[in-house]
Amino acid sequence: MKSIGVLAELEACMAELSTPTRVYVAAGRFSEPDPDLPELAARIRTLLCAVAADEAWQRLLPGYTAPSVPEICASLEPMETHGAASFLARVAAVDLLWPSHQHLPRESAERAAEQVVSTLGSEASWWTNHDVEGGAVNGLTPLFDSLLAGTDGEHFALALQIADD
Repeated sequence: MKSIGVLAELEACMAELSTPTRVYVAAGRFSEPDPDLPELAARIRTLLCAVAADEAWQRLLPGYTAPSVPEICASLEPMETHGAASFLARVAAVDLLWPSHQHLPRESAERAAEQVVSTLGSEASWWTNHDVEGGAVNGLTPLFDSLLAGTDGEHFALALQIADD
């Protein structure tokens, strides 16, 4: 029963962080026993395929195939839980290319992001395609993208912002 409550909470909060054609989100419960990074990467790949199938991006991603699960795993960097909420809020609210443009009110994004991190708990693992210390991004698409993925080992939450120049 608790798992259903966690899933519903994650889905609701992640939906608040979504912006059509800009910020794509997913939340769910793993079906595999003992999921780890490859299972999380498979969910990220599914989200990337949804972006590629979105009519808004098809013209900019002709022939795009999402990276393989091993390629996605290789592109991810761990992130400390204490930085996850602010990073998630930034992915959801602040445009990658035009930081002065906001997709969502910052306060709303921060509130939803804090709830996602709280719901997954302090033991959750967080991954991003950013080298947070070095500032580099391991792009998952040929465009500009920013990803944050978290899991408590049973549930996951993903947010991906995509932008073109």
